[in-house]
Amino acid sequence: MIYTDKIITNHKHLKNLRSILSYLLLLLLTLPVFGQDKKAGGPCEGCEAIYESPVPFDKLDMLAKLPDATWNGKKPLAINGIVYKADGKTPAPGVILYVYHTDETGHYTAKESAKGWEKRHGSIRGWMRTNAKGEYKFVTLRPAPYPGHTDPAHIHITIKEPTLNEYYIDEYLFDDDPLLTADKRAKLENRGGSGILKLKDVGTMYKAERNIYLGKNIPNYPSNQ
Repeated sequence: MIYTDKIITNHKHLKNLRSILSYLLLLLLTLPVFGQDKKAGGPCEGCEAIYESPVPFDKLDMLAKLPDATWNGKKPLAINGIVYKADGKTPAPGVILYVYHTDETGHYTAKESAKGWEKRHGSIRGWMRTNAKGEYKFVTLRPAPYPGHTDPAHIHITIKEPTLNEYYIDEYLFDDDPLLTADKRAKLENRGGSGILKLKDVGTMYKAERNIYLGKNIPNYPSNQ
């Protein structure tokens, strides 16, 4: 009886040990998924393209001229602004901005030699790093909307703070775009603040301004930033 009791007891201990090990294994398997869900901004397909900058982040300038934006007969567009920290008033230096958009046909056209995300984002793209005053600026040409679609013309933007993962904010949109209807305006999330641009024709070019507010309407944004 004593021998039998020991076997039963050992069997129960082994069963409990297996249950504990199974639980730990399940916990380890779910930790990466949990970590992804808690990234600032949530899921972001293509945001990793920000790391394809042609020069190291610390060598980037606050001004970018997007390549291949050479549409004959059209005025260039200069967009500038200030990136502010989560308090909404302190300029944020060292923030990386990555922007890309369609060409005059509404397509993300890439060079034959394109690699990585350039194949999908096209070759009209650029990177900036805010200066000590939080300022940024890029020069390009106004993109066209997707052909055959009702989506307004837009410029995508991804940002990377010095101590945080990359995430997207609201696209740059154009206030005078007839495709930017009242219904579409109402559905905007205003991530990073409003992205709607009001263009000013200054003769030789168009100008627009957009200030960006880090953490504004960004899911999972840490409170200590």
